[in-house]
Amino acid sequence: MPVGLIALALGGFGIGLTEFVIMGLLPQVAADFHVTEATAGWLISGYALAVVVGALGLTAAVTRFERKPVLAVLMVLFIAGNLVSAIAPDYGLMMAGRIIAALAHGAFFGIGAVVAASMVAPNKKAGAIAIMFTGLTAANVLGVPFGTMLGQAAGWRATFWAITVIGVLALAGILALVPKTGSGESGADSTPAPGGLRGELRAFRSGQVWLSILVTILGYGGMFGAFTYIAFTLTEVTGFSATTVPWLLILFGVGLFIGNTLGGKAADRNVDRTLLVVLAVLVVVLVAFALTAGNQPVTIATMVLLGGFGFATVPGLQMRVMKYASSAPTLASGANIGAFNVGNALGAWLGGITITAGLGYTSPIWAGAGITLLGLAVMAFAAAAAKKHDAGRPADVVSSGIGTEAEAETETELQRA
Repeated sequence: MPVGLIALALGGFGIGLTEFVIMGLLPQVAADFHVTEATAGWLISGYALAVVVGALGLTAAVTRFERKPVLAVLMVLFIAGNLVSAIAPDYGLMMAGRIIAALAHGAFFGIGAVVAASMVAPNKKAGAIAIMFTGLTAANVLGVPFGTMLGQAAGWRATFWAITVIGVLALAGILALVPKTGSGESGADSTPAPGGLRGELRAFRSGQVWLSILVTILGYGGMFGAFTYIAFTLTEVTGFSATTVPWLLILFGVGLFIGNTLGGKAADRNVDRTLLVVLAVLVVVLVAFALTAGNQPVTIATMVLLGGFGFATVPGLQMRVMKYASSAPTLASGANIGAFNVGNALGAWLGGITITAGLGYTSPIWAGAGITLLGLAVMAFAAAAAKKHDAGRPADVVSSGIGTEAEAETETELQRA
């Protein structure tokens, strides 16, 4: 395993911790700044929206630059954002710090995925992406619980100081361990893609890129819609005490870690088949969860399965977008990171609507199952269209991977329906 992947995973760990640990610290933050819990909640929503902006706008702005320095600058931006959050004297500056850190989030994972794929052989690219995202899953398994405990024991600012230190370590690792991989005008093999930003935008002429992004929104949105209100489901439906919820979320995080690892390995063998199987099983898991949420032992097992199959889609979805973006995958990769956050917002919104409508605390799970089923249908259509297209192409071109010259020449003609 290239050691540079460890540096990328550490950066992912810090970013994941920044995104999720605030959920457990909101009561303290709200009390400290004398704002309502709803107002404090905008520190989460504002972050998610800024991720989308950064994933698209910031990634587009840096496509002409070499990727390693760009990753380093993004990590500096991340450090600055968390430092601002740690010292913020009021709510407004705290929000500013969150937005600054979030701008680095989408671009870091989007560009980092391309860099990770460039470090390994073509048949190991999804696995390399999964290793980078291991940092994000580890943040859920270990970072969030311990970050919350640190904040509760030493004040919420201590958690953001700790994240700032993690960012500094990740920056040092990127500078020391990540190899040069070419600019955003290059594919994963550093083959120049003509036109700079125009070349990156050309990737969006591919119908498969758009279909992959849509699957990301629907598939990940379905899982996150169920997860957003999971604390209410566990306490009000399953009957667990509030103090038990953090430990149950660790089980969910364990599932994320396992699903991310196995999903990446499976996607390296066959991306489309992996996504079809995982999405289908995820629908079944969500339906089973909704039907058995009142059973505590079953719910404990379901938490692991939900995290596992929910995150097993991530390496494959990122790999698929990069594949069909051909020799200019950077902006498309960033756009797909934004799509994950759009899915988060969609799932949370629809789940909130069902609760407001008085349908109960299992209704977001049913909504998530419906969204995921729609994502499965889109994925089935995309896979069938890709198979039909690839049937008329040479085998070496079909299996050539991300960013090869052959892909650059042929994918511009990819079907747009």
